[in-house]
Amino acid sequence: MENQVVFCVLEATCEEAIAALAGTMTGDTSDAGAASSRLLESVRVIQAHGRALLPVVRHFTTVYHHFDLDPQTPANGYRTLVKVVRSCVLYIIQKTRYVVANCDGAFFRAEHNARELEAYCRALCQLRALMHLGQRLLGENGLEQLYSTQDQGLSRSFVQEYMSLHKACFYGRCLGFQFSPALRPFFQTVIISMVSFGENWKKQQSGIGRAALAILTSGKYVVDPELRGAEFERMTQNLDMQFWKAFWNLTESELISGLASIASRMVQVNLTLTIPPITLRMPLASDPRLCVAVHPPVAHWGPDFVKMRLISDTLRLGQDSEELLTYTGAEGSTGPTSSPLGLLRQREPPSPWLIIHFHGGGFVAQTSKSHETYLKSWSRDLAVPVLSVDYSLAPEAPYPRALEECFYAYCWALQNCHLLGSTAERVCLAGDSAGGNLCITVSMRAMSNGVRVPDGIMAAYPATLLTLDVSPSRLLTLIDPMLPLGVLCKCINAYAGGESQTVESNEELVTLGAFGRDTALLLTDLSQGASSWFQSLLDPVSLSLFSNRSPESTREAGNVAGNAGTNSGLVDYPEGFVPLRSEQLSEVQTPSAPILKNPYVSPLLAPSNLLMGLPPLHIVASALDGLLDDSVMFAKRLRSLGQPVTLTVIEDLPHGFLSLSQLCKETEEALEICTQRIREVFERGPASANCTRPTVDLNSHIPPMTDPFG
Repeated sequence: MENQVVFCVLEATCEEAIAALAGTMTGDTSDAGAASSRLLESVRVIQAHGRALLPVVRHFTTVYHHFDLDPQTPANGYRTLVKVVRSCVLYIIQKTRYVVANCDGAFFRAEHNARELEAYCRALCQLRALMHLGQRLLGENGLEQLYSTQDQGLSRSFVQEYMSLHKACFYGRCLGFQFSPALRPFFQTVIISMVSFGENWKKQQSGIGRAALAILTSGKYVVDPELRGAEFERMTQNLDMQFWKAFWNLTESELISGLASIASRMVQVNLTLTIPPITLRMPLASDPRLCVAVHPPVAHWGPDFVKMRLISDTLRLGQDSEELLTYTGAEGSTGPTSSPLGLLRQREPPSPWLIIHFHGGGFVAQTSKSHETYLKSWSRDLAVPVLSVDYSLAPEAPYPRALEECFYAYCWALQNCHLLGSTAERVCLAGDSAGGNLCITVSMRAMSNGVRVPDGIMAAYPATLLTLDVSPSRLLTLIDPMLPLGVLCKCINAYAGGESQTVESNEELVTLGAFGRDTALLLTDLSQGASSWFQSLLDPVSLSLFSNRSPESTREAGNVAGNAGTNSGLVDYPEGFVPLRSEQLSEVQTPSAPILKNPYVSPLLAPSNLLMGLPPLHIVASALDGLLDDSVMFAKRLRSLGQPVTLTVIEDLPHGFLSLSQLCKETEEALEICTQRIREVFERGPASANCTRPTVDLNSHIPPMTDPFG
């Protein structure tokens, strides 16, 4: 259905609903009559928003093709804004038609439907504000330019608007409306878990007690979506990096990772390796008779071990060797350990291929353990060993520690591929999000150091610009439950060295081994949690008492209009329109460290001589990801330099979809696309010598953009 038709249907449906609701309200002073009155008001306001949005959407559709990579890849942030508005309008049409058909029925739940339409009315109001911000971007930037890298005032205005705009509606009843319907139960589970965990975050409890209490106090967030949304908005804006690391790392706990392992495919090799910090001698790509020294990571605390995980679907030659097993012991161990593969006798020959993987997690969280499910799939489907690097995480290890460790691991893997079950005739770097950034920057550093570059890169939704320059897709961080702007800023600041707090150890999180130590505290937590849980179920009207806020602030005082009042923001909206403002004022520490413009942090800003000679890059992005424009602009940049690059954009999935590969058919298909891109790297003609690729003049970098590693 064309966008013009969608808005015409919205107009007609609203007219039908107004007529139907007006007929049911004559002389009705009951609670149902009051709810019907709210329904009528919501429909009228939705109709006004639709009329205002239509010309904006029409304007976007006439120009957004100019920002695509090419006609075969119709994707950019302007298209996504229109797509999100369309999704919201289609849901409203569906809900309004239901109201028209059933509003005079005996079993019509007027209160429930009133709250549903009020929530989507708020969402449409805020999307109208985002479209206005997108219009301003469109006016400030030239055609084909998605980022406003020069006008810092515009980026500051966006951040200040983010801080003041109401966002809770996108995390309550409207949660995940823009994504595939199959993922919405997942989003509800994650958000409810997160707000319950956050509510108990500051309490002096054990790790297992905190998690248990979070489970038992989650009832009120299940039955009250508005409360859930308000609490999530508060958390994303105000809780520190310590909380986010702790929550994301719950997937690293023995209990959850054990359940994930049961659900995923079994592999014959799954070893954690600890590589000692010794200097490597690597042959030069231009002349293998000469060598270059690759020193171990030293940033921030000096040389240290580098940790990795080797995954292989089948046991291959070298993977059970005594030499490899010397790396499976504890740090500092020099002797061989007993082979965990000793019972396996049949060994396959080494694979000619090797995947080196850098995981995502915003540079601050997770390890290879959280990503095992799709790594095992790659190893099985491609018949290739996978080496995943567990690089050190920020804020304890800010830039450049992670890059140093990943580059060192890459060189070690090339030199020791015989231990990994591979001849490394073709090597593919693969990573998602922060890991995609590291794939690109490791390749840049390999060129700068004159060593062999990988044969290709598969980067899923990579972060290529870590400055806070605003783009149309980054406007989505206002509504994205997977990548809110407040959390994105915390991750970037941590990687840049702007965060320095001590982060709680993962050992305090839920593990089976902690059970005995925490039994006494758990009993107390259970009683407190059970009391809150039963109260939330028995008395949903008083749910706001649990969050120390009034019902009026939780429900935004019933405000759904957004068409009257005073515009208190810094953006000049059209006359008569005022977006909803949040009562949860936040402080967003905007990333501003000069290091963020370093090409090894933001490769989109790299000089051309650092990008020339990169291996073929396959980017797999999501149309609904706040980082979509990172992928589009980086692909454009490489293509302008004549570099081989492809961009595949997945519809209806969020940032981080690789880790959701087992949830639904759509995520499985997205994983298969990533697998196919890696296969293309391996099957792209005969392996060629890396010395044939263009090399970089190591003395030609301009001073502010030099390789910090010399």
